[in-house]
Amino acid sequence: GAFTGALTMREGLLKQANGGTIFFDEIGDMSLYAQAKVLRAIETKVVCPLGGNRSAAVDIRIIAATNQDLKRLMKEGKFRQDLYFRLNVTTLHLLPLRQRKEDIPLLLTHYLQELNRRFGSKVEGFTAQALTCLIRYEWPGNVRELKNLVEAIMVNHPSRWIDVEDFPEPLSPEPQEEVPRQTERDRLIAVLFATNWNKSKAAHQLHWSRMTLYRKIEKYHLASSPPIITSKKTI
Repeated sequence: GAFTGALTMREGLLKQANGGTIFFDEIGDMSLYAQAKVLRAIETKVVCPLGGNRSAAVDIRIIAATNQDLKRLMKEGKFRQDLYFRLNVTTLHLLPLRQRKEDIPLLLTHYLQELNRRFGSKVEGFTAQALTCLIRYEWPGNVRELKNLVEAIMVNHPSRWIDVEDFPEPLSPEPQEEVPRQTERDRLIAVLFATNWNKSKAAHQLHWSRMTLYRKIEKYHLASSPPIITSKKTI
């Protein structure tokens, strides 16, 4: 250790990731001092433990994520250009959740399974009305907001099926509140999940022909068959 009272050596995260992958989340918030250290490790493929006198070679794949405009930060002198070009080998732009709402049921199922194990509960899923409400919502906090919502609901020990009454504000609808108008894509996704991708029932609910339904599914790049999710229909 490199501080008073440190009795044992502890490997740094870069050393622990040797031979594997390390993920830098929100790298746009990293200080210039830390950026210089990371750049040196990338270029030399060598790290030196804090307080140590030996360097160690590392072979690491680096994945970095940010919600900031790194090009703007570079112009402002807040992000190193050399580090940007070192990291920017392959770029993957992930759309916000409001633009990929077909992922919402899959994410809900994943978090339900994870939280059921943590809390020892047996919640089976969301009702069709609850799914429709969640798909209609715009999710300004993206996937983190969705995860926090599910955890907040689970803390309150819901029944086997989660309904809109279990939602905290602002998702919980008020009796006098006007329901926000859905986009055609959101409405199509909600009806498909509510009917478990039954094309005849979905077309009937939407007052479309089956051919119109297929054209809309293709237009909005939706799956032609249902993903594996846990849901329940209610009347």
